[in-house]
Amino acid sequence: MQALAVTEAVTTIAEAERKFGLRRSESKDFFTEWYDQLPEIGSSDRDGLEVLWRRYLYHRSGGHLLESTVMLLLVSPLLTIAGLYDPPFRIKAEESISIAVSDREETLQGRIDVLVLRDRLWIIVLESKKTMLSVWSALPQTLAYLIASPNRDRLTFAMLTNGDDIVFVKLENKQYAMSKVLAPFVDRGELEVAWRVLRKIAEIEV
Repeated sequence: MQALAVTEAVTTIAEAERKFGLRRSESKDFFTEWYDQLPEIGSSDRDGLEVLWRRYLYHRSGGHLLESTVMLLLVSPLLTIAGLYDPPFRIKAEESISIAVSDREETLQGRIDVLVLRDRLWIIVLESKKTMLSVWSALPQTLAYLIASPNRDRLTFAMLTNGDDIVFVKLENKQYAMSKVLAPFVDRGELEVAWRVLRKIAEIEV
């Protein structure tokens, strides 16, 4: 069986849908977790996000940022403020995954940037790419990673970011949907929305 890298074998949304039998849901009721009854944010967390936002803008103003810098400046602090580095959650960095494609003689292999929330939430930072690339360029590989979840009977989510933009993805029973693009680079309030979505996902019962 041939082993291929996910980033090489799944380069478009159409390929991800075809390989894994996925279908995009057009129902507004499918992915309510990113906008409905989001948790309120306290003053201390809001202050923390303010510091995070200004720090990111300062470094971003010097030019485009690479994956490792986005992880350091934005993703890790956001997860910290959202409480996702604390019990009962676990962090796994650079988690390897393998996906067998049943109708083809191939296995897809990849590596997740950060896996949290007891295998429920995958954090995808655009692999070794700059902030100038669209966040949507990571969607095909993200769908492949979600399919590789060991808990396919549960809801699975991903957060994609290139630093400037953030998108959330939900997968359930081979149906998927995306949130709107949150743009913290433009509006600090969008970073607060991302925090609230993370907390909403964190509060879903296992």
